[in-house]
This record gives sequence, C-alpha cells and structure tokens, in this order.
Amino acid sequence: MTYSVKEIFLTLQGEGAQAGRPAVFCRFSGCNLWSGREQDRGTAQCQFCDTDFVGTDGTLGGKYKTTAQLADLLQAAWGGQERHRFVVFTGGEPLLQLDEALIAAVHERGFEIAVETNGTVLPPAGIDWLCTSPKAGTEWIVRQGQELKLVFPQAGMDPAEFEDLPFDEFWLQPMDGPDQAANTRAAIAYCLAHPRWRLSIQTHKLIGIR
Repeated sequence: MTYSVKEIFLTLQGEGAQAGRPAVFCRFSGCNLWSGREQDRGTAQCQFCDTDFVGTDGTLGGKYKTTAQLADLLQAAWGGQERHRFVVFTGGEPLLQLDEALIAAVHERGFEIAVETNGTVLPPAGIDWLCTSPKAGTEWIVRQGQELKLVFPQAGMDPAEFEDLPFDEFWLQPMDGPDQAANTRAAIAYCLAHPRWRLSIQTHKLIGIR
C-alpha cells in the first residue's frame, strides 16, 4: 500500500484528554466526508472542517510506499528521545489509510499510537488511543474508544444521546468560525449543567503552534 501523507510535524497535542502532550502528527491526505475543496464545502457531509488535508505538499508530505519508510520518518521527526514516543494519526480521515502493518511498524519503534477519526470507518487492531468525533448526518459506526469529542453545537446531535456509549472521556469542543465565542459560551453552559462532559479548547490555536 502507498500512504498519501499531507504533513508530518512535531508539536504538542492541542485538544482533548491528551492536550499538552508532545506528539508527532501524521496527517493523511483525503477524507470521506469532504473533498477538501472550498467549492464543495456547501454540499459536503462535514461543512465545518478547519484543516487542509488536500495533496501531499505539506511538511514532510509525500507518498510513502512502505510501512518502514513512513515509520522511520515518524521516528526521525520525534528526534533522539527514546521514551514517551507518541504519534497522532489524523487527517482528513486517517482510517482510510492506516492499517495493521503500519501500526505494527510504528509500535516497533516504541510509539504509542493515537487516532482521530470521524467514526465512519472501522479501525484496525492495535490503536492505543482512539478519539472519535462524530459528524451530524453521517453513518458513524465507531461507538467505543478512549475519547469521544463532539464539535458543538451541531444541528441534530444532542450530546445526551452519547452519554451511555462506552467511551472513557467525553468532550465538547466549541465549533470554530464566526460564531466561536457564542459556541464556547454554549459549550461551557452545557458542561456545567451536564458534568459527564468536559470542555475541549483548541489550545494550539491560542498559543500559536501547529
């Protein structure tokens, strides 16, 4: 399999339960809910994505033909520290490409593996931390994992409907965009009234990192 990667970079995780943790981000190209082209946003299943996942022209982006080639690049991006290695596979939709062979190769290099998915594709075995972020109007099938992160508010998605699912963590993340301030106030109010939920802020945007 050839892996199409938009970008690879070392940063701090900015969202959810792992916020503040050093991580290599591996962003795969492509998504099944939006083409990534602005002219298609209005008709996409997910219309609020804030990420560029089109092509392979980002930092260390490219088409990698072997698991070893990509896993070695992730190790190099992490640097010399051998402990606490952590990689976040994201996108787009990473589960369109992430497979057990790549998971095994990355584990062999000492990484803990996290995945951020829209939940419409079944994950392969071996993922250490699975974060599902469902989108309204989609057939999301990944209904268990370590973390459920719901962008809020979304019409037709009541957080109360998710509270009994077998996730360890439940997060509300205010929808970005022109109404972000109002969405943040609404998310805070919801968390205060429903303490099953915690507030997830995109801290990487606040402190100016990727």
